[in-house]
Amino acid sequence: MNAGIRTSFSVVIVGAGAGGTSVAARLKRMSPTLDIAVIDPSEFHYYQPAWTLVGGGQYDSAKTRRPMRECLPHGVEFIPGRVTAFEPDQNVVVLEGDTRIGYKYLVVAAGIQLDWDAIEGLTDTLGKNGVTSNYRFDLAPYTWQCVQQFKGGTALFTQPPMPIKCAGAPQKILYLAADYFRKHRIAADIRFFTPGPSMFGVPFYAKALDRVMSDYQAKACFGQKLVRVDGPAKTAYIEITTDGVKSIQPIEFDLLHVVPPQSAPRFIRESPLADAGGWVEVDKATLRHTRFPNIFGIGDCTSTPNSKTAAAVKNQMPVVATNLMAALTGQGQTMTYDGYASCPLTTSAGKVMLAEFCYDGAVTPSFPMDPRSPRKIYWWLKRSFLPYLYWNIVMKGKRWPLTHKRREFPETLPLIKP
Repeated sequence: MNAGIRTSFSVVIVGAGAGGTSVAARLKRMSPTLDIAVIDPSEFHYYQPAWTLVGGGQYDSAKTRRPMRECLPHGVEFIPGRVTAFEPDQNVVVLEGDTRIGYKYLVVAAGIQLDWDAIEGLTDTLGKNGVTSNYRFDLAPYTWQCVQQFKGGTALFTQPPMPIKCAGAPQKILYLAADYFRKHRIAADIRFFTPGPSMFGVPFYAKALDRVMSDYQAKACFGQKLVRVDGPAKTAYIEITTDGVKSIQPIEFDLLHVVPPQSAPRFIRESPLADAGGWVEVDKATLRHTRFPNIFGIGDCTSTPNSKTAAAVKNQMPVVATNLMAALTGQGQTMTYDGYASCPLTTSAGKVMLAEFCYDGAVTPSFPMDPRSPRKIYWWLKRSFLPYLYWNIVMKGKRWPLTHKRREFPETLPLIKP
């Protein structure tokens, strides 16, 4: 630890992603003199929601990355380091090298862990042999290269068991690739492998996505997951579960887009902060830890039963900041989080199906139009407005008006043209 860095702060935030940075900025807006430290090992901050667009040739990857120090608010202490343990009874966070940082209040915003090695052979072939993933900054441009170089054959897209961040991303790239193949008259056997029973966790949207898959003549393979990749042989090994019985099927491919299995970060799973599943155990409404009242959680690392998206973080940020300040000062109102998440599903290069929902799968669109219809205006929202909102509103700790609400729509599907 550098001699100039303090070892105790009023608020310590673990993680400088969307959750950690936005909470730090919000707290500074609420109390400019509040002493805050943010701990993160990364040199850069990434706007990850655009990586699917990068993989589909619709966005510049350089625009998704900014230096970490430029993203953090003025007056916040940035501690570049990796947390290895929590000692909540001592109000201490432990870093590599046994550096100890004390706090009055702690916010855990450590994100989710990508377990690339959980799929045998994957790490050895990523970025070559037609094997790629939009879940990494350096690989998303290779995805676009693979799509452009695809001359026909078999294109496989995989999704691991839930939970994962941005549950729609595994199929977003499928639609962008399928759209490209169609426009260039390239024959493709497109298959989507998911261990789940449907295309989406909210049935209202899942039925509409079935129509999108059908329009592209893509095959959904439910109850199936990728377990091994042989890159040089261009063969994927799929585990199929039928009536509780598992078997392995090899499938040759020309293009393979993989989404890795994901889990709570190990240093959280092995800490007193974790629930039985390894996530930071918080109240789903207040985002306050259920056993340590001076600890809050935000984003993908928490136990909240919502979809893990940047949109969820946008709505969680004012809740965490407001409730923390009320606890710290002993005054002021508190807020609750309703589980809101949004998934702009890119059904083609030019249209988006805007899926919005809250806890228990409640359909809560921000606009009165039927959200199951892919629209050009939502493409503009995804490609232009949401990046602006992220960098200039959310990351600056500014509140955005909440416009989502429960709305009723006919059970009959509207016209769906990807």
